[in-house]
Amino acid sequence: MRNSTYETKTTLPDKAVLVSLVTNEVKRSGVDPEYSLNELVQLAETAGVEIADVIVQNRETPDTRWFIGKGKVEELRAAIDALDANTAIFDQELSGAQVRNLEETLDVKIIDRTQLILDIFAQRAKTREGIIQVELAQHSYLLPRLSGHGKNLSRLGGGIGTRGPGESKLETDRRHIRNRISELKQQLDEVTKHRKLHRERRKENGVVQVALVGYTNAGKSTLLKQLTAADVYIENQLFATLDPTSRALVLPSGKEVVLTDTVGFIQNLPHDLVASFRATLEEANEADLILHVVDASSDTRDEQMKVVDRILNDLGASGTPQVVLFNKKDLCTPEQLQLLPADENHIKISAYDEKDLEIIREIIQDKLTGETITFRIPAARGDLSSVIYRVGEVIGQDFEDDDLLFEVRLNQADYEKSGYLLKEYEVRS
Repeated sequence: MRNSTYETKTTLPDKAVLVSLVTNEVKRSGVDPEYSLNELVQLAETAGVEIADVIVQNRETPDTRWFIGKGKVEELRAAIDALDANTAIFDQELSGAQVRNLEETLDVKIIDRTQLILDIFAQRAKTREGIIQVELAQHSYLLPRLSGHGKNLSRLGGGIGTRGPGESKLETDRRHIRNRISELKQQLDEVTKHRKLHRERRKENGVVQVALVGYTNAGKSTLLKQLTAADVYIENQLFATLDPTSRALVLPSGKEVVLTDTVGFIQNLPHDLVASFRATLEEANEADLILHVVDASSDTRDEQMKVVDRILNDLGASGTPQVVLFNKKDLCTPEQLQLLPADENHIKISAYDEKDLEIIREIIQDKLTGETITFRIPAARGDLSSVIYRVGEVIGQDFEDDDLLFEVRLNQADYEKSGYLLKEYEVRS
C-alpha cells in the first residue's frame, strides 16, 4: 500500500501531477486557462518539482466535495499510481474540506496554486522582513484550512507544502496559530514603521525614488544590475527576486536617484501574500516615478501588463507617473516589435544594450525634470544657494545689483519637496 512506503518516498524530490479545472466562472473572468496552466508548470519547476503529468477538466462549477468530478478523481488516482507521483498540484485554490477529501482518497500531498506560490516565497525569503511576511501569509492561509492539511503537515520529509509553519504542526492548536499570527503582525508593524521612517528621511533629504515594477521574470533585476552595477541575484525563473533592493542611480546630469527593484507580480497573486507584503509593495506607491518593465517577447504580454496595472491600482499607485519599458526586444520577432507602441512613455529596450540603458537614464531625468525657472536670491540669503542646487540643475548664474540670479532646470519631485523655500524668489515673465 502507498501508505506503508510513503515516508521513504518523501525523501525523494516531489513528483507531481498538475490539475486544472476550467469552469464557466473562469471563462467569464477573462483568465486564459491554458496560460494559467503554463504558469503553474513554471511555478512548479521553480519550486523544484518534477512534473509527471497534466490533467484538465471542463466543468460548469467546481464539485463542493472533490473540486474536480468524482470520475476525474479516479483518473487522477490512476495517473498518480502509474507514474509513482507523490503530489497533486491544483491550479486553483482549494478549501480545507476539499484538501482533506482528496488527500484521504489519493494519499498524496495536495497543494493548490496559492500554497505553491507561498512555498516559493518561503524558499526565496532572505531578510528578516521577507521571512516574517512569508510566515504571516502562510499562517493566514493555513488557519482556516487546518482540518484539511492535518495529514499533509504531519508527514515526515521535506518538499513543497512543508516549509515554514508546516514544520511546527499547525493543525494541533488553532489558538497557538492565532497567537503566532498576532506576534508576526506586531513584528511586521515594527519593520513597517522602520521602513516608513527611512522613506520619510529620504523625502526630507530630497532623495528621489524610482521603482522598477513588473510581472515576475520580466527582467527587473537584470535592469537594476545593468543600470547601477548592483550585486543582485539574477535567474531565469519566477520570483528570483523577493526582497526589495535599492541602489543609487547616477543620471546624465550627475544627480543621484534611488532605484528600487520590487517583488514581481503574478496572476492570482494570493490575497494573504499581498496583505503581508504591502509594506514592501508600497515602495512602488511612494515612488516619484514607476518604470513598468515588460517582457516584450512573451506571448501573454498584454495579460501580464493588465495584472500589473490592476495590482498597482489596488495599491493606490495608479496615479504615479509611469514609463513602460518593453524589455527583451532582442528576443522579439519583427512582428512583435511592430505591434509595440513607441512614444515618450513606451520604450523598446534590451537590458544588455548600453545605448538603451543611457536612454533610460535620460528618460528618468526628463520625467523628473520640470520647467526652467530663474530665481532672484538676495545676497543676504546665501543660505538658499544649497536649496537651489538641491531642487534642480543650475544651468546659468549671474549677478544683478545685490542679487544672485540662478537659472534652474527643476527636478519636479525635489521642487515639490523643498521649493516652498524659494517660491517668493521666482522670476516670472
